[in-house]
Amino acid sequence: MLAATAEDETDEFMKDHAMLRRHFTLSAISAGLGGLSMLWRSGSANAQQQVITSTGQGMQGEIITTQPKRQRGQNMQEPQVPPPGSAPGTVPAASILVLGDSLSAEYGIARGKGWVALLSAKLQAERPDVSVINASISGDTTAGGRSRLPGMLNQVRPVLVVIELGANDALRGLDLQSTQNNLEAMIEACRAVNARVVLVGMQIPPNYGPDYSAKFSVMFANVAKKYKTGLVPFFLKGIADVPDAAQWFQADRIHPKAEAHPRMLANVWPEIKKNL
Repeated sequence: MLAATAEDETDEFMKDHAMLRRHFTLSAISAGLGGLSMLWRSGSANAQQQVITSTGQGMQGEIITTQPKRQRGQNMQEPQVPPPGSAPGTVPAASILVLGDSLSAEYGIARGKGWVALLSAKLQAERPDVSVINASISGDTTAGGRSRLPGMLNQVRPVLVVIELGANDALRGLDLQSTQNNLEAMIEACRAVNARVVLVGMQIPPNYGPDYSAKFSVMFANVAKKYKTGLVPFFLKGIADVPDAAQWFQADRIHPKAEAHPRMLANVWPEIKKNL
């Protein structure tokens, strides 16, 4: 209920996720949500800063699309819509825009192995009338996404926007109200161009404080309910919340291996399919 207090929602969230918390070992949470085991034990500011600012791989703002390739400097053409009565799927008629951070930017894995690329392949087989544009950047925050989104909406004109941002806000300990304001502003910008939204939720380690962690997690559900968007409650479900979580992550214990990305797509796909 929208009338429920934040405290009631937090208590309900914590009760509903009691089993989840029991399975979140230190290594699992730190791997899936950006905290190294060393960071957990020592609380080292230097280690935390290294996690927050880690870059070097991932797309770093490179735009990946399944639309026809264009020469550098050319403007992206508007999607061509088949005339009425034409065979479905003959020309890509709609676009999905993915706006995310390193989890969507193929950080540390081979190009074409990330969940967004897997989504593109799936759509080419099942919905060839839909193309995918990946505008994710490693290390991005909701503020960064908010500033980039208007230009992307004007350029791409998507029918659906997948917003996978917020984890880096939490790693920096940013005010949750600011994060929520940014998420809401992005949703409103999408609505202004008649684009539907799927919001991808995350969870953070309890070493940020149980109150902050719980409110961060339930924030995504609250925003999705307020705006009636699609919602993925936990992007790394089945990856970071399992006893053998370490095997699904790269050596940095931060970013998922390529083998984990099919699971990530499986978590997102139902909401994408529902909103197409």
